[in-house]
Amino acid sequence: MPEAKQNGAEILIDTLIKQNVEMIFGYPGGAVLPLYDTLYDEKIPNILTRHEQGAVHAAEGYAKATGKPGVVLVTSGPGATNVVTGIADAMSDSLPLVVITGQVGTPGIGKDAFQEADILGITLPITKHNYQVRKVEDIPRIVNEAFHVATTGRKGPVVIDLPKDMTVAKCDPSKDNVVFLESYQPNTQPSKLQLTRLMNQLEKAKKPVVLVGAGVTAAEAQAEFLQFVEKYQLPTVATLLGLGILPSKHELFLGMGGMHGTYAANMALMEADLLINIGSRFDDRLATSAENFAPHAKIAQVNIDPGEIGKVIAVDIPIVADAKEALKEMLTYEMNQPKQEAWLEKTLANKIAHPYHYQLSQTSIKPQQVIELVGEITNGQAYVATDVGQHQMWTAQFYPFNFPRQLITSGGLGTMGYGIPAGIGAKIAHPEKEVIVFVGDGGFQMTNQEMAILVENNLSIKFVLLNNRSLGMVRQWQERFFNERRSRSEFTHQPNFCKIAEAYDLASFKITEPENLMEQLQEAFSCEGPALIEVLVDNREHVLPMVPAGQPNDQMLGVE
Repeated sequence: MPEAKQNGAEILIDTLIKQNVEMIFGYPGGAVLPLYDTLYDEKIPNILTRHEQGAVHAAEGYAKATGKPGVVLVTSGPGATNVVTGIADAMSDSLPLVVITGQVGTPGIGKDAFQEADILGITLPITKHNYQVRKVEDIPRIVNEAFHVATTGRKGPVVIDLPKDMTVAKCDPSKDNVVFLESYQPNTQPSKLQLTRLMNQLEKAKKPVVLVGAGVTAAEAQAEFLQFVEKYQLPTVATLLGLGILPSKHELFLGMGGMHGTYAANMALMEADLLINIGSRFDDRLATSAENFAPHAKIAQVNIDPGEIGKVIAVDIPIVADAKEALKEMLTYEMNQPKQEAWLEKTLANKIAHPYHYQLSQTSIKPQQVIELVGEITNGQAYVATDVGQHQMWTAQFYPFNFPRQLITSGGLGTMGYGIPAGIGAKIAHPEKEVIVFVGDGGFQMTNQEMAILVENNLSIKFVLLNNRSLGMVRQWQERFFNERRSRSEFTHQPNFCKIAEAYDLASFKITEPENLMEQLQEAFSCEGPALIEVLVDNREHVLPMVPAGQPNDQMLGVE
């Protein structure tokens, strides 16, 4: 018997099921009503966010916490344009997303039809690839290709633009769904010649340092990475998105490098004679002065994206490869242990002598202390999402990260409003795990409507709102570099954040005094269900150390 015809919406959902999609984040509208009608049968669970931006950030949080592609479904026009920021964010942080946007029917495309937007043109620079369906028969192939592109090579977002008439048109489900993208063949295997050069350089190095980035996590290479640095006793510096790959208390871990990195990490980068970068792209928050970065080092860079090698920093040993494949090969080499005892002793002495620090106060709460105490309460085992700003950097500095994918944060794009929905996505990914969201009063006011999702989906998340009554990082730069002219960086009036939380049926706590801070936090964390914990913190505190923009890594302000 011939197979019954299906409409495009049914074909698309069935193809997503075959791709093992566990969850869809989205917001309905006219152009995607046939798709939502198909989802009514609950073939795939889907979360109704309160804004399309919330949907795409939640999908990012899901993708960061799992490594699986996040899937987004929104309508045409403003629905599609509202996910652009999240798409750009995912592209910057190499996150696999498949974003399905509704579109007006094909006869109306290019005619300024109601809720039409050229989402292909808009997203061309911020996606790995994008598609527009023009034949219903192409839906299975396009969906399968989209997932393949999003999850292979350097991972990233792919957009599928779906005209409404393609969702109602019918055809026989295609049997030929083989992905064949002749021009897209990511290289994963390293050059043996270049690996030999690297290992020969390592054997004679006296001051080697490893820089670890999110590419190691993306490649699921944390076990090989740990084995590599322990085998050769290599001091290790992490990028922001590389935190957790090496546990924070590991003896070889020097901390985060860059603008707000540790003294030990930044000095190691400046003094090294060999720098091995695995899975990082040398962004400007790490390499604060490209021309003065690691000035004495031979530099090796392992990256799956050939476009990133040598783009920012000149590289002596380029290795285009998947981090896991490169590390597996590196571990097979037989070589003498590098003679670096004095170097290792020096880097670890720097770590002990110059830790992150802050001054406690009897009259105001220090945000760093709040994060340290939350780390103690959660035993350093919670998934931690952040928004963007000072609290993000303090979280990177003071929370004890212990495993990959633990930190859910916006790295390259620095997107305010990211924290709350991303934390929700992480909790949906790991409902059995504890999830904490650190958020500032600025970012909270951008996407707090997504807290409506919590009760209806039984999601227990603790939101720690560090309220400094300002856009803290903007204010810090104004105070340090613009003669303390705080231009539009302070909030002269704020809403009652606890009442906002209560309106969404969340428990709420407000902490205003440093006395008994630990006890107050423990009480808040012990409550059942989701809760907002607002903490009024010192509004003149700065994130230190700090390397001013354009200065070399050793020019750190605030080092003791």
